[in-house]
Amino acid sequence: MASPVVSDRIWTVPNLLSMLRLLGVPLFLWLILVPQADWWALLVLALAGLSDWLDGKIARAWNQATKLGQILDPLADRLYIFAALLGLVLRGIIPWWLMGILVLRDVLILGALPLLRHFGYGPLPVNFAGKAATLCLLYSFPLLFIAGYASVVGDVARIIGWAFALWGTALYWWAGLLYAVQGLRLIDQTRRDERADHTGSRDSDPARGHGVDGPDPSAPATADGASGAEPEGSDGPGPSDQGGTAP
Repeated sequence: MASPVVSDRIWTVPNLLSMLRLLGVPLFLWLILVPQADWWALLVLALAGLSDWLDGKIARAWNQATKLGQILDPLADRLYIFAALLGLVLRGIIPWWLMGILVLRDVLILGALPLLRHFGYGPLPVNFAGKAATLCLLYSFPLLFIAGYASVVGDVARIIGWAFALWGTALYWWAGLLYAVQGLRLIDQTRRDERADHTGSRDSDPARGHGVDGPDPSAPATADGASGAEPEGSDGPGPSDQGGTAP
């Protein structure tokens, strides 16, 4: 199947959904920290997840994939993860080290972007492990909020929520390692191509003896002892039309 065409458009339905999802991040964090209205915060998170699924479906169905959307969509996911982590940490539901591990991975990925741009590459596309990690983490946060309530439901939510959180963290770092391997391969391929181009241009340099201005020593000699090249001014092909590197 042919890959969808990515345009430079800004005002598309998927992009508007992504922008609305971004506007919901500060509301989500405020609901967690100020009134501690967890159920309203979970509703905002659920609507954000629904819009995330919906804008992808619309972009593929209506051929509205855009470069801006490729930036806004993962950005919204990262901000919701960060906001939820911050709220959980400040509420004392999860430890600081879990947030540090997840944030460190994103810092390393962001630090690699200037290196990729130096070699002519933009941000790498999201891989399957990254998508699975994001889903696990987004599933874990509502469960961990529910775990803060003392009840049987809270106890069950704590077990399942921590399972999703740990699996999501492991997949998050595994996806980061896959990004690193992919980036290193692209950089290595670019360097090999540059070396090949440099070697090819050097080998085709006439000053190094690979030119075609001189007579072909393998051509049979004529009666007067000269090589079998066409005489100057003739209509036939000269030696420069036959020599040189292949196109």
